[in-house]
Amino acid sequence: MLIRFEVENFRSVLEPVELSMVAVDTDRPETREIPNLGESLLHIAAILGPNASGKSNIVEAVAWLRDAVQSSLRSWDDSIPVEPFAFAQQPTRTTGFVIESVIDGVRFEYALELDRTAVAYEALFHYPEKKRRRLFEREGHDLKLQRGLGHLSGTRSLLTERTLVLSAARRFGDPLVSGFARELLNIQSLGLSYRTRRRLPLRQIQQSTTRLFEPDLDTDQPTLFDPDDVAEPSESSSAERIQALALLRLADLGIEDVALIKDPEISTDAGQRRTGRERLRLMHRTAHGPVALTLDEESEGTRTWFRLIGPVLFALRAGSLLLFDELDASLHPTLSAQLIRLFQDPATNPHDAQLIFTTHDTSLLNHLNRDEVWLTEKSDAGSTRLGALAEFAGERVRTSVNLEKAYLHGRFGALPETDRTDLLRALGLIG
Repeated sequence: MLIRFEVENFRSVLEPVELSMVAVDTDRPETREIPNLGESLLHIAAILGPNASGKSNIVEAVAWLRDAVQSSLRSWDDSIPVEPFAFAQQPTRTTGFVIESVIDGVRFEYALELDRTAVAYEALFHYPEKKRRRLFEREGHDLKLQRGLGHLSGTRSLLTERTLVLSAARRFGDPLVSGFARELLNIQSLGLSYRTRRRLPLRQIQQSTTRLFEPDLDTDQPTLFDPDDVAEPSESSSAERIQALALLRLADLGIEDVALIKDPEISTDAGQRRTGRERLRLMHRTAHGPVALTLDEESEGTRTWFRLIGPVLFALRAGSLLLFDELDASLHPTLSAQLIRLFQDPATNPHDAQLIFTTHDTSLLNHLNRDEVWLTEKSDAGSTRLGALAEFAGERVRTSVNLEKAYLHGRFGALPETDRTDLLRALGLIG
């Protein structure tokens, strides 16, 4: 589980900002107590704020770090594709990331500092019995390994000034290093901008759901994950199908089943008969019997929900992190609330999967606790600031507060500030 994430000098973020999954209100079933950590962790974090305040860049930063671990050894030969804060007065300032997670009850901390030319610092620590121990630490070209990890010495032969130690070391099979790397690579991201390489086209996302219903379907579409990187949890295909169908029915209670049905044969201009291809169809219950509709014939809401089933089920089975940018742009508020409840409820989330999402939909505040909400705003210098609603302005927000009403009344800030003067002048309505 993610404990906290920190980033600085990345896109709209200049000074360090931190997103924490540590619970403030621990006396509720939606939190998970971590004995060796001495804290309880949350399964949900929602980020709200005005347009262009940097909400997306917070989740993009997590996705960028995941991509870096996957890609540095393969494709960072010429440069590091990092995007520092555009208006910084310090062009030599490095971009920094810190991510802390708990894996099998043990806390891990990974830190990275780099610029477009080289990795300046990288380290991975763990805390067995609450004591901090170094797995590896790298400053420039100098790499130090923990005693007993001599089998990772081959990492040095793979390193360049732009290669991450974690990218190289995970290939040598050490359970601690590989386990942490796998946790990072299991992170999924949906709805992110084109700049994040791991953003998947809708068809590819949809294919991950299709395979749950028809695992033997012949397709040339790639899966959500590179099988060399991520070990998917084992589960029978029949159980996966039952779960996927149950999720699909949340979007449309009239759906009875999903079937693979061949299109009718068609005649070509040359008088030949062309065999129809098999396509997945959703079977609807009607007064006149079942009716099969292709996904193209379904409502946009049903199609969107169908695409999410694969990533959501993977996260719930693997206990991994799912990032979702602009949740309200993809789903009806009712389905958004259903998705939140899937991650909050221990019955549907027994493996402690986590969901971090951005949204403009204030109605979702009615389904969130105060410590599950984060707010962004832009400073006078144009950089993103991130704050916890539970500790807004240094004053603890009471649990009894109606979060949506208070947010819309501007109590927490993070609302768009509009000035119509320039618009009215451009329209010639004022002088």
